[in-house]
Parts: sequence; C-alpha cells; structure tokens
Amino acid sequence: MATLDWLVIVAYFALLAGLTWWSIRKNKDTADDYFLAGRNLGWMVVGASIFASNIGSEHLVGLAGSGATSGVALAHYELHAWCLLVLGWVFVPFYIRSRVYTMPEFLERRFSPSARWVLSLISLVAYVLTKLAVGIFAGGVVFGTLMPELQITVLGTTYGSFWVGSVLVVVLTGLYTLLGGMRAVAYTEAVQTVILVAGSLLLTVFGLEKIGGWSGFRAALDPDMFNLWKPLIPAGVEGTWAPVKEAGRMAWYFNSNYPWLGMLFCAPIVGLWYWCTDQYIVQRTLGAPTEQEARRGSIFAACLKLLPVFIFIIPGMIALALARTGKAPGLESIVDANGQVVRSAAQAAYPLLVQSVMPIGLRGMVVAGLLAALMSSLAGAFNACSTLFTMDFYQQLRPKATQHQLVWIGRVATGVMVIVALLWIPVIQGAKGLYEYLQGVQGYLAPPIFAVFFLGVFFRRLNAKGCLSALVVGFLLGAFRLAIDTPVSLGVAGYEGGYATGSFLWIVNNIYFQYYGVIIFVVSAATMFVVSYMTEAPAEEQLRGLTYATVTAAHRAESRRSWNRWDVVSSGAVLVLILAAYLYFNG
Repeated sequence: MATLDWLVIVAYFALLAGLTWWSIRKNKDTADDYFLAGRNLGWMVVGASIFASNIGSEHLVGLAGSGATSGVALAHYELHAWCLLVLGWVFVPFYIRSRVYTMPEFLERRFSPSARWVLSLISLVAYVLTKLAVGIFAGGVVFGTLMPELQITVLGTTYGSFWVGSVLVVVLTGLYTLLGGMRAVAYTEAVQTVILVAGSLLLTVFGLEKIGGWSGFRAALDPDMFNLWKPLIPAGVEGTWAPVKEAGRMAWYFNSNYPWLGMLFCAPIVGLWYWCTDQYIVQRTLGAPTEQEARRGSIFAACLKLLPVFIFIIPGMIALALARTGKAPGLESIVDANGQVVRSAAQAAYPLLVQSVMPIGLRGMVVAGLLAALMSSLAGAFNACSTLFTMDFYQQLRPKATQHQLVWIGRVATGVMVIVALLWIPVIQGAKGLYEYLQGVQGYLAPPIFAVFFLGVFFRRLNAKGCLSALVVGFLLGAFRLAIDTPVSLGVAGYEGGYATGSFLWIVNNIYFQYYGVIIFVVSAATMFVVSYMTEAPAEEQLRGLTYATVTAAHRAESRRSWNRWDVVSSGAVLVLILAAYLYFNG
C-alpha cells in the first residue's frame, strides 16, 4: 500500500462521513425515518442498496475463494438474480400495500402474532451466526492479507492485523448505522456499489491482461472449472445404487461437489427465501414510496446481481491460473507443489490478486471497494437486527412507546449488535472450517420460512396453526442438523473423524446440505397443509389483500398502473442474460 492508495481510502471514509452527517441532519425523530428512510428511497438507491447489502464477505472471501477451488460452480447462486424479479413482480405489491416495517410483521398480518415472534427470533439468531460472523471473519482476512504488518498494543497485549481489521470494520460500520439509520445505510450502500463494481471490474481486466487474455485464462485451467453442471456422482467413483445399501460407501451420493440437481432444484429454495422474504434484503424495498419504485429497484438489483460472476468468481479463477503459471509473484501460496489449490489459502485469493496485479492508486480504489463490501454487508445486518428487535419485540411489549423511544431503542439495539459482533471475533479466529459450515446454516434455516411465505400468499385455506407448526417443525429439523454438524465442522475433540460409519448420526451429517434443505421444506410444507386442514379456516377479513385470491379489483388495477412495457422488457433482458450465462458455462 503506497501513499496514494492510502489517500484514496481516506477519501472514501471522508465520503462516508459526509453521507452519515447529511443523513443525521435529514432524519426526523420517527420510526419511519430511522428504520425505512421515511419510505422515500428512489428505485436506483433501492436497487443499489439491495446489491451492496448482498455483496459482502461471502463474496470477497468465499465466492472468490470458491472460484479458485471449484470454478464457476457457485455461479448458480449469483444467477439467482431471477429471484429478485419474483420479489418485484410477486411480493412487492403485498408488502407495499401492507405498509409493514418487517417481514415477521407481514407474517402476523397473514397468520398470527405467534408466527411473528417465532420468525423474528429465528432471524435474529441467524443474523448473528451468519452475517455478523462471516463479515467479521472476512474483515480480518482482508486486513491480514493486505496489511500483515498492521498491529496495535493495548494494555501490554499486541493484536495482529486480523484483530485490528475486524474491530475497525465492526466499529466504523456500527457507528454510521447507529447514528444515521436506514437513510445512512441506503445512501452509503449506493455509493459503495459504484466503488465496488468499478474496482472489481478493473481487477478482472488487469488480471486477464496478466494471464494473457480470455484465451490464455481458459488455457491455464481445467475445462471442468468452466462447467456449471457438476455431476451427481463425482468422477472416479464406481457403483450406482449399490453404495446406498452399503452404508460405508454412501458418501459419494451425499457429499458431492455442488451437483447439478442440488443447484438447479434445491438452491432456489434458499434463493427465494433470501431475496423475497429476508428482512436483510426486503427492508430496502419497504423504504420505497410506491410499488413502482420498489419494483424497479428490484429489477435494477437483478441487473446488478449478474455482475458477481465476473467480478468475484472469475478473479478467483484468475488468481489460480496466475499461481499455476507463475506469472504473478505473491499468489504461489494458494497452490501446492503439484499445482493443486490449497483450500485454506484460497479464501485470500481476492485480496492477494489485488496485491499482485493492481497498480498504485487503483489498488487503493479496489481496497476501498473491499471495505465497502464488508461494511455494507455488516451495516445491513445491524440495521435489520435493530429493526426486528425494536418493531417486533419492544413495540409489542410497549405499544404506547413514542416515536422518539422507538428510535432510541433502535440505536441501543444496533450498539448491542456491535458488542455481540466484537465478542464473536475470538470464536471466528479460533474456528477451523467455519466458513464452509456457515454456508449450510441458511440451507437449514430458510426452508420453513420460504414455505410459510410462499404458500401463505397462494393458498387462502392455510391458517395460523399450520404456519406456526411448519415454522417450529422446520426450525427443529434445521437445529438438529446444526447440532449434528457443529462438533465435526469445528473439530471438537472426539469428533475430528466424524461419527461411526453407517450410524444414523453419520447419515444425517453426510447428507448433502441442499438435499437436507429440500427434506426440511417438504416436511414443513406437508405439516402446514395437514395442520391447516385439520383445524378451522382463517377468517375472511384477516385474508383481505394478503393472498392472491383475496386481492380486490381496485388493488389489481392500482398494481397494473404501477408498471409499463419497459419494466417488462428490462425484466425479460435479465432472464435472457441469465440463460446466456447458463449456456456459455456449459462445459
């Protein structure tokens, strides 16, 4: 990092400080303003904010690292941009009409207060275990790679760059989230999107130039690295159905490397939950003034969501290609003597590539983009947590609380989340294989939430008892899998080698996480239908406007006026680009 690089980073933080100060002055002391920016966000800000919230540590560390280890396999998740079109065209009309603050609040309108409390609790736990945890981990990795000499001594104890980087990212992000609320988060995320995309595109360009262009890039890697469609049975494994009968050989069926069946049919369950029902994402659309702005923001975010394949996965693959060809000093650490990728080192592929190929000045811009992604991801988590706690717990316990009290509690909740995140740092630093473990967490928690939201708006007969039963049963199944996985994933003494081969716990631990997610979804959906049809039907007045069958003619007409042919054309263009990507990365 040269002086010019540092000046660019200082300019980035000065811009964030200016936006935060503007947001503080602009904010009114009301819940609408603090949590939803006064419901006055334009479609460009909504779309950019959605994208920036999504593009966080799992992309900087995980997605680029997976590009180095598995090629384009995880591009399926990025091509789930079509889920954002589902948000804009299917769910936005319901959310905007209901004028809710949170997704659990919408579930209360459709079903019951109990459903709201259960979903809020699950969401808060999930945010702490996933978004906060992975965000902190990535901050430490980025600082540890780019500035390994950075350290600080406090009370006689010296802390390295991992600690310093993690604490700085958490504290600075928490500060502007706490002070500026949703307006500061949304507008800083819009700026961060521009910086991140520009910097990452430049990194891809410089990386390709270093390796000899696209043709040189493809020639340096195995063709299978460019194939989205991984086989159900890994290459070299013999047998068809015989291993199912022989417990000791079932692992080929369960632990495949992102098989096409899981990616095509199982992964969309998590995708639709995340993009259409998760408070972390949907809160941005709730901040739009009209259905039209919210829908267009979703479409814009879908366009932006196509970029990570080229600005994160491809750079990770470029890092591997450069390491194998020896064309970039500093990248050798991600491969062994035989040129095979070292998985533990691959998580630093992105920052190592920045260090190896970017010129002075532009390097500072890309590092600012790295920080932008880390901070926007954490800011979204902090803001979502404070909104959920304030509106779904505190306001329910104190319904007469003033607007000022709600804002104050929101700030306190954000501060508590910052403290929780700081306390989590030793856990992240000490754990091994935690990132891979965390990838499965959403796969275990998402299916029952996906089931109750999607089935709830399409089937009017489903009731509150069915919803609550589905959430509880699904959550217990997910928690059971996490309890089985955790000792093995973290290498707890006595569990380093897993469970006894062929035992029930071994089978549960070895079922591929996407397949297990489908099991949870099927069980949750079946539970919801069975319990609902065995109990009384919901009251008609409770359903009005909250299911497709009970939307009034006036609401349908209002929704129709909110879009025109250009909205349809732009949505169609996104689908065409997704199809083109699937066809190109086809082996």
